[in-house]
Amino acid sequence: MQVSKYGLAMLVAIAGVPAVTYAQARTTEERAPRKTERPNIKILATGGTIAGAGSTGYGYKSGTFKVEDLIKAVPNLDKLATLSGEQVANIGSQDMNDEVWLKLAKRTNELLADPKVDGIVITHGTDTMEETAYFLDLVVKSDKPVVLVGSMRPATAISADGPANLYNAVATAANPGARGRGVLVVINDEIHSARNVIKTNTTNVETFQSPLRGEAGLVTAGTINWFEPMDKRHTTESEFSVKGTNQLPRVDIVYAHSNMDATMIDAALAAGAKGIVVAGVGDGNMSKPALDALAKAAGEGVLVVRSTRLPTGMVMRNAEVPDDKLGFVASGELNPGKSRVLTQLALTKTNDPKRVQQMFRQY
Repeated sequence: MQVSKYGLAMLVAIAGVPAVTYAQARTTEERAPRKTERPNIKILATGGTIAGAGSTGYGYKSGTFKVEDLIKAVPNLDKLATLSGEQVANIGSQDMNDEVWLKLAKRTNELLADPKVDGIVITHGTDTMEETAYFLDLVVKSDKPVVLVGSMRPATAISADGPANLYNAVATAANPGARGRGVLVVINDEIHSARNVIKTNTTNVETFQSPLRGEAGLVTAGTINWFEPMDKRHTTESEFSVKGTNQLPRVDIVYAHSNMDATMIDAALAAGAKGIVVAGVGDGNMSKPALDALAKAAGEGVLVVRSTRLPTGMVMRNAEVPDDKLGFVASGELNPGKSRVLTQLALTKTNDPKRVQQMFRQY
Protein backbone atom coordinates (compact mmCIF):
# COMPACT_ATOMS: atom_id res chain seq x y z
CA MET A 1 0.00 0.00 0.00
CA GLN A 2 1.30 3.43 -0.91
CA VAL A 3 0.89 5.91 1.92
CA SER A 4 1.04 9.68 1.52
CA LYS A 5 2.80 12.08 3.86
CA TYR A 6 -0.57 12.76 5.46
CA GLY A 7 -1.32 9.08 5.95
CA LEU A 8 2.17 8.51 7.38
CA ALA A 9 1.83 11.58 9.57
CA MET A 10 -1.50 10.33 10.81
CA LEU A 11 -0.20 6.84 11.60
CA VAL A 12 2.86 8.24 13.35
CA ALA A 13 0.83 10.79 15.32
CA ILE A 14 -1.61 8.13 16.47
CA ALA A 15 1.33 6.14 17.76
CA GLY A 16 2.37 9.13 19.86
CA VAL A 17 5.45 10.21 17.91
CA PRO A 18 5.58 13.81 16.65
CA ALA A 19 4.95 13.97 12.89
CA VAL A 20 7.37 15.82 10.63
CA THR A 21 6.25 17.28 7.31
CA TYR A 22 6.85 20.30 5.11
CA ALA A 23 4.49 22.37 7.27
CA GLN A 24 6.99 22.38 10.15
CA ALA A 25 9.48 24.28 8.02
CA ARG A 26 7.53 27.44 8.74
CA THR A 27 8.16 29.03 12.12
CA THR A 28 5.67 29.06 14.95
CA GLU A 29 5.78 32.84 15.02
CA GLU A 30 4.91 33.06 11.33
CA ARG A 31 2.01 30.59 11.45
CA ALA A 32 0.45 31.26 14.84
CA PRO A 33 -2.39 33.78 15.38
CA ARG A 34 -1.16 37.26 16.32
CA LYS A 35 -2.94 37.34 19.69
CA THR A 36 -1.91 36.28 23.15
CA GLU A 37 -4.90 34.01 23.74
CA ARG A 38 -5.73 31.39 21.13
CA PRO A 39 -9.37 31.14 20.06
CA ASN A 40 -11.32 28.09 21.12
CA ILE A 41 -12.35 26.13 18.02
CA LYS A 42 -14.50 23.03 18.09
CA ILE A 43 -14.11 20.46 15.30
CA LEU A 44 -17.23 18.46 14.50
CA ALA A 45 -16.54 15.42 12.32
CA THR A 46 -19.01 13.71 10.01
CA GLY A 47 -16.65 11.40 8.10
CA GLY A 48 -16.01 11.76 4.37
CA THR A 49 -12.92 11.39 2.22
CA ILE A 50 -10.86 13.60 4.51
CA ALA A 51 -11.11 10.81 7.09
CA GLY A 52 -10.88 8.01 4.52
CA ALA A 53 -8.28 5.33 3.81
CA GLY A 54 -7.57 3.16 0.80
CA SER A 55 -5.01 0.87 -0.76
CA THR A 56 -4.47 1.42 -4.48
CA GLY A 57 -6.34 2.95 -7.39
CA TYR A 58 -9.42 5.08 -6.86
CA GLY A 59 -11.06 2.99 -4.15
CA TYR A 60 -11.18 3.99 -0.50
CA LYS A 61 -13.45 3.83 2.52
CA SER A 62 -14.82 7.10 3.88
CA GLY A 63 -14.76 7.85 7.59
CA THR A 64 -11.96 5.41 8.50
CA PHE A 65 -10.21 7.83 10.86
CA LYS A 66 -11.84 9.65 13.76
CA VAL A 67 -11.70 13.33 14.56
CA GLU A 68 -8.92 12.90 17.12
CA ASP A 69 -6.77 11.27 14.43
CA LEU A 70 -7.29 14.19 12.07
CA ILE A 71 -6.31 16.74 14.72
CA LYS A 72 -3.16 14.84 15.70
CA ALA A 73 -2.02 14.37 12.13
CA VAL A 74 -1.73 18.04 11.11
CA PRO A 75 1.48 19.63 12.40
CA ASN A 76 1.19 22.99 14.17
CA LEU A 77 -2.61 22.90 14.07
CA ASP A 78 -2.67 23.49 17.80
CA LYS A 79 -0.70 26.71 17.29
CA LEU A 80 -3.71 28.27 15.57
CA ALA A 81 -6.32 27.59 18.24
CA THR A 82 -7.27 25.60 21.28
CA LEU A 83 -8.90 22.57 19.69
CA SER A 84 -11.28 19.83 20.72
CA GLY A 85 -13.13 17.34 18.57
CA GLU A 86 -16.49 15.64 18.52
CA GLN A 87 -17.71 12.86 16.23
CA VAL A 88 -21.25 13.72 15.10
CA ALA A 89 -21.33 11.07 12.35
CA ASN A 90 -18.86 8.95 10.42
CA ILE A 91 -20.29 8.46 6.94
CA GLY A 92 -19.57 9.19 3.32
CA SER A 93 -21.47 12.32 2.39
CA GLN A 94 -23.42 10.43 -0.26
CA ASP A 95 -25.28 9.04 2.77
CA MET A 96 -25.91 12.46 4.35
CA ASN A 97 -29.56 12.80 5.34
CA ASP A 98 -32.05 15.05 7.12
CA GLU A 99 -31.53 13.27 10.43
CA VAL A 100 -27.80 14.02 10.48
CA TRP A 101 -28.47 17.58 9.25
CA LEU A 102 -30.79 18.27 12.16
CA LYS A 103 -28.40 16.69 14.66
CA LEU A 104 -25.47 18.67 13.28
CA ALA A 105 -27.38 21.95 13.21
CA LYS A 106 -28.66 21.59 16.74
CA ARG A 107 -25.23 20.66 18.10
CA THR A 108 -23.65 23.57 16.21
CA ASN A 109 -26.13 26.01 17.73
CA GLU A 110 -25.58 24.55 21.21
CA LEU A 111 -21.82 25.00 20.96
CA LEU A 112 -21.97 28.49 19.47
CA ALA A 113 -24.23 29.60 22.32
CA ASP A 114 -21.33 28.83 24.69
CA PRO A 115 -19.28 32.03 25.18
CA LYS A 116 -16.17 29.88 25.50
CA VAL A 117 -16.51 28.62 21.90
CA ASP A 118 -15.20 31.02 19.25
CA GLY A 119 -15.94 29.04 16.13
CA ILE A 120 -16.62 25.64 14.59
CA VAL A 121 -14.96 23.58 11.87
CA ILE A 122 -16.97 20.72 10.36
CA THR A 123 -15.21 17.95 8.45
CA HIS A 124 -17.46 16.61 5.70
CA GLY A 125 -17.41 14.58 2.51
CA THR A 126 -17.36 16.62 -0.66
CA ASP A 127 -20.27 15.00 -2.52
CA THR A 128 -22.99 16.85 -0.58
CA MET A 129 -20.92 19.41 1.29
CA GLU A 130 -22.44 22.34 -0.62
CA GLU A 131 -25.93 21.27 0.48
CA THR A 132 -25.01 20.76 4.14
CA ALA A 133 -23.20 24.10 4.17
CA TYR A 134 -26.22 25.92 2.73
CA PHE A 135 -28.59 24.19 5.16
CA LEU A 136 -26.46 25.31 8.10
CA ASP A 137 -26.18 28.78 6.58
CA LEU A 138 -29.97 29.06 6.90
CA VAL A 139 -30.43 27.61 10.40
CA VAL A 140 -27.32 28.51 12.44
CA LYS A 141 -28.20 31.25 14.92
CA SER A 142 -24.82 32.87 15.54
CA ASP A 143 -22.43 35.20 13.73
CA LYS A 144 -19.45 33.16 14.96
CA PRO A 145 -17.48 31.40 12.20
CA VAL A 146 -18.71 28.02 10.94
CA VAL A 147 -16.39 26.45 8.37
CA LEU A 148 -16.89 23.22 6.43
CA VAL A 149 -13.85 21.40 5.11
CA GLY A 150 -13.20 18.22 3.16
CA SER A 151 -10.71 16.71 0.76
CA MET A 152 -10.71 15.08 -2.64
CA ARG A 153 -8.10 12.50 -1.70
CA PRO A 154 -8.22 10.12 1.27
CA ALA A 155 -5.74 10.33 4.12
CA THR A 156 -3.60 7.49 2.77
CA ALA A 157 -3.41 8.77 -0.83
CA ILE A 158 -0.37 10.17 -2.57
CA SER A 159 -0.36 13.96 -2.01
CA ALA A 160 -3.41 13.90 0.26
CA ASP A 161 -5.00 17.34 0.34
CA GLY A 162 -6.69 16.92 3.71
CA PRO A 163 -3.94 18.29 6.01
CA ALA A 164 -3.60 21.66 4.27
CA ASN A 165 -7.36 21.98 3.93
CA LEU A 166 -7.92 21.30 7.62
CA TYR A 167 -5.13 23.67 8.62
CA ASN A 168 -6.62 26.43 6.49
CA ALA A 169 -10.12 25.74 7.78
CA VAL A 170 -9.02 26.14 11.40
CA ALA A 171 -7.08 29.30 10.46
CA THR A 172 -10.23 30.68 8.83
CA ALA A 173 -12.47 29.84 11.77
CA ALA A 174 -9.92 31.47 14.10
CA ASN A 175 -9.75 34.64 12.01
CA PRO A 176 -11.85 37.62 13.21
CA GLY A 177 -12.71 38.44 9.60
CA ALA A 178 -14.79 35.26 9.32
CA ARG A 179 -17.32 36.52 11.85
CA GLY A 180 -20.67 37.50 10.37
CA ARG A 181 -19.93 36.05 6.93
CA GLY A 182 -22.26 33.09 7.26
CA VAL A 183 -21.23 29.48 6.83
CA LEU A 184 -18.07 29.03 4.76
CA VAL A 185 -16.43 26.22 2.82
CA VAL A 186 -12.62 26.08 2.82
CA ILE A 187 -10.82 23.84 0.35
CA ASN A 188 -7.86 24.04 -2.05
CA ASP A 189 -6.62 27.38 -0.63
CA GLU A 190 -10.01 29.04 -1.27
CA ILE A 191 -12.81 30.29 0.96
CA HIS A 192 -16.34 30.08 -0.42
CA SER A 193 -19.70 31.26 0.86
CA ALA A 194 -22.04 28.33 1.43
CA ARG A 195 -24.72 29.82 -0.81
CA ASN A 196 -22.43 30.22 -3.81
CA VAL A 197 -20.16 27.19 -3.84
CA ILE A 198 -20.69 24.13 -6.03
CA LYS A 199 -18.71 20.99 -6.76
CA THR A 200 -17.71 21.03 -10.44
CA ASN A 201 -15.39 18.06 -11.02
CA THR A 202 -15.52 14.43 -9.98
CA THR A 203 -11.91 14.05 -8.79
CA ASN A 204 -9.81 17.22 -9.15
CA VAL A 205 -8.72 19.06 -6.01
CA GLU A 206 -9.90 22.37 -7.50
CA THR A 207 -13.43 21.01 -7.86
CA PHE A 208 -15.14 23.60 -5.62
CA GLN A 209 -15.97 26.86 -7.36
CA SER A 210 -18.31 29.82 -6.93
CA PRO A 211 -18.87 30.48 -10.64
CA LEU A 212 -21.48 33.24 -10.42
CA ARG A 213 -20.06 35.36 -7.60
CA GLY A 214 -16.49 34.25 -6.98
CA GLU A 215 -14.67 33.24 -3.81
CA ALA A 216 -15.19 34.83 -0.41
CA GLY A 217 -11.44 34.86 0.12
CA LEU A 218 -8.14 33.05 -0.29
CA VAL A 219 -6.18 31.25 2.41
CA THR A 220 -2.61 30.06 1.93
CA ALA A 221 -0.80 28.30 4.77
CA GLY A 222 -3.13 30.06 7.20
CA THR A 223 -2.73 33.56 5.71
CA ILE A 224 -6.11 34.99 4.67
CA ASN A 225 -7.21 37.62 2.17
CA TRP A 226 -10.93 38.41 2.35
CA PHE A 227 -13.13 39.52 -0.54
CA GLU A 228 -16.64 41.03 -0.55
CA PRO A 229 -19.09 39.54 1.99
CA MET A 230 -22.35 37.81 1.02
CA ASP A 231 -25.30 40.16 0.45
CA LYS A 232 -28.04 37.57 1.09
CA ARG A 233 -29.72 36.75 4.40
CA HIS A 234 -28.12 34.00 6.47
CA THR A 235 -27.53 32.75 10.04
CA THR A 236 -28.65 35.44 12.50
CA GLU A 237 -30.79 37.17 9.85
CA SER A 238 -32.50 33.96 8.72
CA GLU A 239 -36.11 33.26 9.65
CA PHE A 240 -35.56 29.50 9.64
CA SER A 241 -34.86 27.40 12.71
CA VAL A 242 -34.46 23.73 13.59
CA LYS A 243 -35.40 24.24 17.24
CA GLY A 244 -38.06 21.69 18.08
CA THR A 245 -37.86 20.22 14.57
CA ASN A 246 -37.44 16.45 14.29
CA GLN A 247 -38.36 16.00 10.63
CA LEU A 248 -38.13 18.06 7.46
CA PRO A 249 -40.74 18.03 4.68
CA ARG A 250 -40.04 15.65 1.82
CA VAL A 251 -38.82 17.44 -1.32
CA ASP A 252 -37.70 15.52 -4.40
CA ILE A 253 -35.62 16.56 -7.39
CA VAL A 254 -36.78 15.52 -10.85
CA TYR A 255 -34.26 15.66 -13.70
CA ALA A 256 -35.50 16.99 -17.03
CA HIS A 257 -34.41 15.37 -20.29
CA SER A 258 -35.55 14.71 -23.83
CA ASN A 259 -38.66 12.51 -24.09
CA MET A 260 -39.52 13.36 -20.47
CA ASP A 261 -42.92 12.25 -19.23
CA ALA A 262 -44.65 12.52 -15.85
CA THR A 263 -43.51 9.16 -14.47
CA MET A 264 -40.94 10.50 -11.98
CA ILE A 265 -43.22 13.37 -10.97
CA ASP A 266 -46.04 10.94 -10.24
CA ALA A 267 -43.65 8.73 -8.27
CA ALA A 268 -42.48 11.67 -6.13
CA LEU A 269 -46.06 12.67 -5.38
CA ALA A 270 -46.99 9.07 -4.54
CA ALA A 271 -44.06 8.96 -2.10
CA GLY A 272 -45.46 11.97 -0.26
CA ALA A 273 -43.41 14.84 -1.65
CA LYS A 274 -44.62 18.22 -0.43
CA GLY A 275 -42.31 19.95 -2.86
CA ILE A 276 -40.70 19.13 -6.20
CA VAL A 277 -37.61 20.80 -7.64
CA VAL A 278 -37.15 20.41 -11.38
CA ALA A 279 -33.58 20.25 -12.65
CA GLY A 280 -34.81 21.72 -15.89
CA VAL A 281 -33.23 22.04 -19.30
CA GLY A 282 -31.97 25.47 -20.27
CA ASP A 283 -33.72 28.17 -18.27
CA GLY A 284 -35.52 25.66 -16.06
CA ASN A 285 -37.73 24.32 -18.83
CA MET A 286 -39.30 20.87 -19.29
CA SER A 287 -41.52 18.86 -21.60
CA LYS A 288 -45.25 19.58 -21.90
CA PRO A 289 -46.27 16.33 -20.12
CA ALA A 290 -44.02 17.23 -17.20
CA LEU A 291 -45.23 20.83 -17.20
CA ASP A 292 -48.86 19.73 -17.13
CA ALA A 293 -48.25 17.27 -14.29
CA LEU A 294 -46.44 19.87 -12.22
CA ALA A 295 -49.11 22.50 -12.87
CA LYS A 296 -51.71 20.05 -11.56
CA ALA A 297 -49.56 19.32 -8.49
CA ALA A 298 -49.07 23.02 -7.80
CA GLY A 299 -52.82 23.53 -7.99
CA GLU A 300 -53.18 20.89 -5.26
CA GLY A 301 -50.74 22.62 -2.90
CA VAL A 302 -47.42 21.01 -3.82
CA LEU A 303 -44.60 23.55 -3.98
CA VAL A 304 -42.96 23.43 -7.44
CA VAL A 305 -39.55 25.05 -7.97
CA ARG A 306 -37.87 25.39 -11.34
CA SER A 307 -34.08 25.11 -11.29
CA THR A 308 -31.69 24.03 -14.03
CA ARG A 309 -29.39 21.12 -14.71
CA LEU A 310 -26.84 23.55 -16.16
CA PRO A 311 -23.83 24.49 -13.99
CA THR A 312 -24.15 28.27 -14.35
CA GLY A 313 -26.73 30.94 -15.07
CA MET A 314 -29.98 32.06 -13.48
CA VAL A 315 -33.48 30.66 -13.86
CA MET A 316 -35.56 33.71 -14.68
CA ARG A 317 -39.15 34.01 -13.57
CA ASN A 318 -41.76 33.88 -16.36
CA ALA A 319 -39.01 33.76 -19.02
CA GLU A 320 -40.07 30.54 -20.78
CA VAL A 321 -42.59 29.15 -18.33
CA PRO A 322 -45.59 31.21 -17.09
CA ASP A 323 -44.73 30.94 -13.38
CA ASP A 324 -47.35 33.45 -12.26
CA LYS A 325 -50.10 31.56 -14.03
CA LEU A 326 -48.99 28.08 -12.93
CA GLY A 327 -47.98 28.95 -9.36
CA PHE A 328 -44.33 27.95 -9.76
CA VAL A 329 -41.20 29.33 -8.09
CA ALA A 330 -38.08 30.23 -10.10
CA SER A 331 -34.83 29.32 -8.34
CA GLY A 332 -32.73 32.25 -9.58
CA GLU A 333 -29.08 31.46 -8.80
CA LEU A 334 -29.68 28.29 -6.79
CA ASN A 335 -28.93 24.91 -8.34
CA PRO A 336 -31.27 21.94 -7.79
CA GLY A 337 -29.54 20.69 -4.62
CA LYS A 338 -29.61 24.06 -2.89
CA SER A 339 -33.11 24.76 -4.21
CA ARG A 340 -34.21 21.58 -2.47
CA VAL A 341 -32.64 22.74 0.81
CA LEU A 342 -34.39 26.10 0.73
CA THR A 343 -37.68 24.49 -0.36
CA GLN A 344 -37.57 22.11 2.61
CA LEU A 345 -37.08 24.96 5.04
CA ALA A 346 -39.60 27.20 3.27
CA LEU A 347 -42.22 24.48 3.68
CA THR A 348 -41.80 24.66 7.45
CA LYS A 349 -43.25 28.17 7.09
CA THR A 350 -45.60 28.15 4.10
CA ASN A 351 -46.45 26.54 0.75
CA ASP A 352 -47.54 29.85 -0.80
CA PRO A 353 -45.42 30.17 -3.97
CA LYS A 354 -45.44 33.98 -3.79
CA ARG A 355 -43.95 33.97 -0.30
CA VAL A 356 -41.49 31.24 -1.23
CA GLN A 357 -40.40 33.19 -4.32
CA GLN A 358 -39.52 36.07 -2.04
CA MET A 359 -37.44 33.70 0.07
CA PHE A 360 -35.50 32.62 -3.03
CA ARG A 361 -34.73 36.28 -3.69
CA GLN A 362 -33.64 36.97 -0.11
CA TYR A 363 -31.61 33.82 0.62
